[in-house]
Amino acid sequence: MFNGFNISASSLTAQRLRMDVISANMANAETTRANFVDGEWQPYRRKMVVMQPNQQNFSSYLNKAMNQSNHPGEGVKVSRIIEDRTPFKLMYQPEHPDADAEGYVKLPNVDPLREMVDLMSATRSYEANVTTLNATKNMLMKALEIGR
Repeated sequence: MFNGFNISASSLTAQRLRMDVISANMANAETTRANFVDGEWQPYRRKMVVMQPNQQNFSSYLNKAMNQSNHPGEGVKVSRIIEDRTPFKLMYQPEHPDADAEGYVKLPNVDPLREMVDLMSATRSYEANVTTLNATKNMLMKALEIGR
């Protein structure tokens, strides 16, 4: 009976974490000293959220289909947060304190436009799940009113 709530709640939690990671990316879009690696400062590296279904493997889906279960799914979960391995941007700024011997500064691999698109996508997914949650709640409330 409450499976719809659980699915929506898992997605709301995952999308909220996704929005938090995107916000951290935007906040560090110009951070040139984020990690100290091998005696040298490295710029901030963009992070991404990886989600997966709560069900573990294909056989669980197959078993549900063969048993003709009315249990549609178990929602999503964040499996890990990974770093984007695209190269850092180089900008010629010889006066910058983090410039190398040739005058180039390594900047984070964060693209603000991409982050805004991802943020809009996460926000829309969050809103869709809130709508689903409210629709499920309203259906259950109507079902309770039938008994009056």
